[in-house]
Amino acid sequence: MNLVEINFDGIVGPTHNFAGLSLGNLAATAHAGQVSYPRAAALQGLEKMRANLALGLPQGFFAPLPRPNGTWLEALAADDGTDPVLLAGAWSASAMWAANAATVSPAPDTADGRCHLTVANLVTMPHRAHEWPDTLTQLRLVFAHARYFAVHEPVPPCFGDEGAANHMRLTSAHGEPGLEIFVYGKAGGPFPARQHEQASRIVARRHGLDPERALFIEQSPEAIAAGAFHNDVVAVANEHLLLAHEQAFADPAAAYAGIGARFPEVEIVTVPASAVSLAEAIRSYLFNAQLVTLPAGEVALVVPTEAWESAPVRRWLDSMLAGNGPIRRVIPVDVRQSMANGGGPACLRLRVVADPATIDPRFLLTDDKALRIERAIAATWPETIDPQELGSRQLADRVRAARLALLEALDLGELA
Repeated sequence: MNLVEINFDGIVGPTHNFAGLSLGNLAATAHAGQVSYPRAAALQGLEKMRANLALGLPQGFFAPLPRPNGTWLEALAADDGTDPVLLAGAWSASAMWAANAATVSPAPDTADGRCHLTVANLVTMPHRAHEWPDTLTQLRLVFAHARYFAVHEPVPPCFGDEGAANHMRLTSAHGEPGLEIFVYGKAGGPFPARQHEQASRIVARRHGLDPERALFIEQSPEAIAAGAFHNDVVAVANEHLLLAHEQAFADPAAAYAGIGARFPEVEIVTVPASAVSLAEAIRSYLFNAQLVTLPAGEVALVVPTEAWESAPVRRWLDSMLAGNGPIRRVIPVDVRQSMANGGGPACLRLRVVADPATIDPRFLLTDDKALRIERAIAATWPETIDPQELGSRQLADRVRAARLALLEALDLGELA
């Protein structure tokens, strides 16, 4: 099998808005009530996908979920629209952040030799807790080949699970067995710790991971309190390399010792708080970047423009590039609309190691499909949405029609 890493990005849905629903996500709450730009947001995400494709990286995508979710509002007896928070939750486009779609264990790591995916329950945030049924439907369409994939229902809702945003993998090469690192939280000051340790352990057992090749690490409460609501806001890994902020983990010495004992080939690069403060790392989303291996073997870091434009972050990046460190290229991308809602380049994608030939080809990006996606977005996505418009029947009809136009363009009628 030709096992490669494929980044599946969520196409930003036509209801992208700034309702400020995500407690602990400082960017989302800071922009609450502002006018959003769904068309620009979706096109920014598409350009990021195209740029990765141009680099020679395999690229997939997920379609937006059906929104507004009237069924959810009916179940909450809130379909009269009098509860603005629940109403906004039904319109949320947060499934665009595919890093929260599922946790993925590639075939080389699992007991049965299949790639396992467990859809995230996202129970900590009500506006996200109703995503998983539609996400599960899509995952089971994309990864339908039972010989190569096992797609699991969510962890029971008594344990919060936020998917791959709290999961990292170290390996000598993507197609080789690896060490899977699950990062959970216990406390976060005024903010909830979204990933429960038991949820992570359930996922590891479901996926049939060797206990010696799975490690469970506590996220720093200080990082959660500072706005790192997921581990991928303060740490990212790729193959043998781990890049993390000095304050990412509750007990960094124990964390790194545990990693080194199980994966001696690891190269750990820590960014000291004296160079980039925790607050600046979170504001700029330096770590919410895509750490990738280019076809020629060079390691690149795909960062949001906010990180590239940050003076302390830029100084650290420039010093890294000037030295002999493992990261040899830094590639800035503009995903400002996603960033304004608290999601950087890493949030927008789910990493899946698999043979592209085993995946439904409709979900693998090509230049032609990118053009079809662009045309559908340009023709049908709203240019702007004011949160005060949420609940409008006219807008609801428009965004539903926009999504259906995209599905038709991609021959994905099963998701209608």
